[in-house]
Amino acid sequence: MSDLGARLRARGKRLTSQRERVLAAVGRLGHGTPDEIADAVGSDGGGALPVSTVYRSLDALSELGLVGHTHVDHRAPSYHLADHATHVHVVCRGCGWVGEVPLSAADELVARIDDRLGFAADAGHAAVHGLCRTCREDP
Repeated sequence: MSDLGARLRARGKRLTSQRERVLAAVGRLGHGTPDEIADAVGSDGGGALPVSTVYRSLDALSELGLVGHTHVDHRAPSYHLADHATHVHVVCRGCGWVGEVPLSAADELVARIDDRLGFAADAGHAAVHGLCRTCREDP
């Protein structure tokens, strides 16, 4: 049994082929909404999965700390492998461009929040919205 299988069993879950396929799809995509992940799973040669199965698989994989998500916009969250949470997303309100900056760029903000509120912020779960260079320069 794989380490992933053992971790799932320890939590009363099984390593199903659906969960394996969803995890692999997230890894291939880098970032993806549940619909995008369902499309990627459907094109892996193993047949389509209902989006509800993808959501349940993402929930199980999230509980184990194998995947995380970021709310890039007000729609569905964007999922990624947990070890990919090394950056903060930046999203342009003008053109929709999504970029990344190292998680360390938020260190001072996280420290100030902790100092003022005693709150340990998770900046890797957040997206910062604003305007990209091009949209700022265009009238």
